[in-house]
Amino acid sequence: MTAVDPITLPFPAGLPVGSDWRPTAATADVRFPYDGSVVAPAPVGSVADAEAALEAALAVRATVAALPSHTRRDVLLRARDALAARREDLERLLVLETGKPLVDCRVEVDRSLVTLQASAEEVARLHGETVPLDLLPSGDGLVGFWTRRPIGVVVGITGFNYPLLLAAHKVGPSVAAGCPVVVKPAPPTPLATLWLVHALREAAAACGAPAAMVQLVTGDAAVGSALVTDPRIGAVSFTGSAATGHAIARAAAPRKVLLELGSNAALCVAADADLDAAAAAILRGGFYASGQACISVQRVLVEDAVADALLDRLAAGLTDVRVGDPREEWTRVSALIDGGAQARVTAWVDEAVAAGARRIGTELPTVLVDVPDGVPAWDEEIFGPVVCVRRVPDLEAAFDAVNASRYGLHASVFTRSLATAFRAVDRLEVGAVVVNEVPGFRSDTMPYGGVKDSGAGREGPRFAVEELTVTRMAVIRPA
Repeated sequence: MTAVDPITLPFPAGLPVGSDWRPTAATADVRFPYDGSVVAPAPVGSVADAEAALEAALAVRATVAALPSHTRRDVLLRARDALAARREDLERLLVLETGKPLVDCRVEVDRSLVTLQASAEEVARLHGETVPLDLLPSGDGLVGFWTRRPIGVVVGITGFNYPLLLAAHKVGPSVAAGCPVVVKPAPPTPLATLWLVHALREAAAACGAPAAMVQLVTGDAAVGSALVTDPRIGAVSFTGSAATGHAIARAAAPRKVLLELGSNAALCVAADADLDAAAAAILRGGFYASGQACISVQRVLVEDAVADALLDRLAAGLTDVRVGDPREEWTRVSALIDGGAQARVTAWVDEAVAAGARRIGTELPTVLVDVPDGVPAWDEEIFGPVVCVRRVPDLEAAFDAVNASRYGLHASVFTRSLATAFRAVDRLEVGAVVVNEVPGFRSDTMPYGGVKDSGAGREGPRFAVEELTVTRMAVIRPA
């Protein structure tokens, strides 16, 4: 394969470890998922690199924790400005390393900028409170207050689908909280994250802060294991599959673990819904990022009275979903991250059809109708451009079906009834209920996370900073 046009976001060779860039013994080609062409070589880290990064992070832990608030804020704002100045280059780089359509990569850069900005603003909101210790006689004369202190070294592990944004949600709150952070990007998509870390380290140097407050190590599962099992770290923040997240939680215990583990997000359609709006949301929310998003629409529960009308709209709209080169403005669905992902999604679709589902559309993207329980396309996270539709007699049955899943990240309901909307908020066992919008809606400043196998803890700068700090109580008896 010939290489695509070279990227124009240079950063030093090697890995950003310690105060400099550490050479690696090996590199691996990052390939454009759409045609397999080479984007650029990327450094491949080792367990020794991971250990070096941890030692460097531990060495600057006290220094980073003591950085003035204005310094931590300025580091984040400088990095945010550096990204904004190169946004078109970043958009293009994200297209090339993820294969995600350009329209989605633009959104990713926008959201990354918001995340860094919001993380900088949270620095000013780190505070404590006084405590009335004299509620019991033993506390007479005592003064009590608590403050929030950095939890320590943070290990951030990200997924391939939104490499820049997911990394921003790890490093931004860590820097705001005063925690050194070591990032491990997904092996197929390290380049945008390398550039983000480079920008943060440049910003740190300009502000008189240590470069080692933000580091990055690539590599395989052994590298990840070395990072998450070190007993000296403070927390692990992981975005990825449920199986891997559960393994990390066991390996890292008793250190704090924040897990964002995906879902098979559901969208419920009431009989009183605006069906045009619901159908448009299903097609948009099921296929953005080529379906490789943990809160993309995967399951649709529609009341039987309007099921045929909704399916007619979906069938008509499916023909307008443009599939092709992700570099084109009009593309909405493109290649999945690699051939293995493509083969798995295709196999899951075939298995659902064999179990009795009816398929609308002969190729991906596709809609499956009347998918039964017990097949992966309904039970698990398909992470591809596939939407499964099931008829239900009423909304209570829809809510029961949503809650029957082992996942619980986001779900949505389309209805004109305020009572139904509040019933959904009350009944659905998920981290967020979205009314008359796709379950994939996420503001990067809101608390984001799931229940059950969808994870633990919350992202969003305000909430992540709270997760990455611990309270320290002061009890004082004045002399």
